[in-house]
Amino acid sequence: MTKHTKFEIFLVATPGLESPLCAEAQENGFADARKVPGGVVCQGSWPEVWRANLCLRGANKVLARIGSFPAVHLAQLDKRCRKFPWADFLRPDIPVRVEATSRKSRIYHAGAARQRVERAINETLGAPISSEADLRVLLRIEKDLCTFSIDSSGELLHKRGHKEAIAKAPMRETMAAMFLRACGFDGSEPVLDPMCGSGTFVIEAAEIARGLLPGRSRSFAFEQLAGFDADAWSQMRSSYTPTHSKLIHFGSDRNSGAVEAAGANAARAGVADNTRFSQRVVSDIKPPPGPTGLVIVNPPYGARIGDEKRLRSLYGSLGKTLMSRFQGWRIGIVTSAPALARATRLPLLAPGPVVDHGGTKVRLYQTDPLP
Repeated sequence: MTKHTKFEIFLVATPGLESPLCAEAQENGFADARKVPGGVVCQGSWPEVWRANLCLRGANKVLARIGSFPAVHLAQLDKRCRKFPWADFLRPDIPVRVEATSRKSRIYHAGAARQRVERAINETLGAPISSEADLRVLLRIEKDLCTFSIDSSGELLHKRGHKEAIAKAPMRETMAAMFLRACGFDGSEPVLDPMCGSGTFVIEAAEIARGLLPGRSRSFAFEQLAGFDADAWSQMRSSYTPTHSKLIHFGSDRNSGAVEAAGANAARAGVADNTRFSQRVVSDIKPPPGPTGLVIVNPPYGARIGDEKRLRSLYGSLGKTLMSRFQGWRIGIVTSAPALARATRLPLLAPGPVVDHGGTKVRLYQTDPLP
């Protein structure tokens, strides 16, 4: 397989955010990008895999589908694994972790299938097998078809590489970026988050406005693959130049620790000049001078019984403040409870799809520009 052989690339989405990820992939010129359950598939060669990791804000992982074959029993899987061209992809000196899943197949024991693949890689290539390895080979057996993928990303892509301080119940960067996109945000208007926590929405908005690549500060698993061209990769990274943006994006929180953390995170991300964070309660927020834009907020949802009453008054206060002061601004609220969204008394449009936020089912509720 040469650098320019095309294969299927699978972009893993947060469940419920496949549509905005597909739109982002299409906008970035990924060939034949189409939505499937759990993500987006497109076609490309290895440089496109690198580019997806570097540029896409909404993908959690980028999987390279490197080959497939039918197998109906373990002996057949074993034989075909030993003939598979592992040396085209893996290096004998880099440890590998193998993971396997099986659905609707005669080879139903995923653990036994995994062991066959591990042995084949180790005995034909010499690469050490380790459950701690950064580099993952994934085997999926579905209806007797065995498909191999390489996880080209390594650590999950929401780890942009410049965030240390995290508030509780943090919104992942990949989710924040897709919620911003779902609200129609393209970097040309200010964003304000009145419960900013560690600043994720505000920092993502500032990065989008500046054209800063989400993967610019980190390394990826594909750098450990056979045939990886470090010069071409370095050239790709340096070929993107950020744009200049005078827009300021605003975050506030009642917790001084969160405000401090958000400021530090923005500085590490290189967007301190485009962000302002302040300590204030929701009822004290005011629109900043300048153009109208988007207020986006991920308020607390409350897991415990009895929380809802207290939270209803918080949502009510948020809605009242926005209605009375933020004429012309659009609102986006991410929450798990329709009753809480309604408690804002904002003129909400039909909610977006259900999204899995760390096991909690949330939805995005939006408004048109407020009257």
